[in-house]
Amino acid sequence: MRFGELGATGLRGWTERAADPHNLIWVMPAEERMRERIVIVVSGGDSAALPLPRTLPPAAAVIAADGGVDRAVALGLHVDLAVGDFDSATAAGLAAVEAAGARIERHPVEKDATDLELALDAALASGATRVVVVGDGGGRLDHLAAGMLLLGHERYAGVEIDAVLGTALVHVVRDARTISGERGEIVSLLPLGGAAEGVSTDGLTYGLADETLAAGTSRGVSNTFAGDEARISVEHGLLLAVRPGTHEEDRS
Repeated sequence: MRFGELGATGLRGWTERAADPHNLIWVMPAEERMRERIVIVVSGGDSAALPLPRTLPPAAAVIAADGGVDRAVALGLHVDLAVGDFDSATAAGLAAVEAAGARIERHPVEKDATDLELALDAALASGATRVVVVGDGGGRLDHLAAGMLLLGHERYAGVEIDAVLGTALVHVVRDARTISGERGEIVSLLPLGGAAEGVSTDGLTYGLADETLAAGTSRGVSNTFAGDEARISVEHGLLLAVRPGTHEEDRS
């Protein structure tokens, strides 16, 4: 599988490459899709906190957003494209990925989009069908909140998006998703960008059947997996299914 050639600002001839899985657990859909184009987008954060306790999918191209260059290097990932203003990436990290063949796309510090948004746009332009964002669950609160909102932007509606943020997993749910987990694991369903209507679940302890989760409600917080798999569907709107990586006894 190769990613198509998209010209001067695109990603030329990406080849299928297995990501280094470390000790991670990645949640794959139940169905296998033969022609998936998976892109890992790595954002910045505390590289000292690695390795991350989640699994990256195989056969992934990698885009690093600014300081994500150093995180990708620490994870042992081969970076295909590095984007951003590079006010956070170290000179050593940037030099390392460039020497290994990464294309560097520089942007001004004063710009109208975050480095993460630039990276997601690059993934979309490459023809990705799935994007996995690897980042940090800490850092600046405004960056974290903006990043969570960004995952649900209508521009990315045609792409399946997940995020690994420290110990947490986030799944964007449009229409329906089936996710795998562990019995008792916490999963919170948060409406994004307005009410989520016609929400139904199968495999969660506190089931929903064609219900509405209003914008700003906390009703979907702290549900749990009843078994090792759950299906979540929504007729109108979208949800973030957030798995914080805590245990049932931490519920509140």
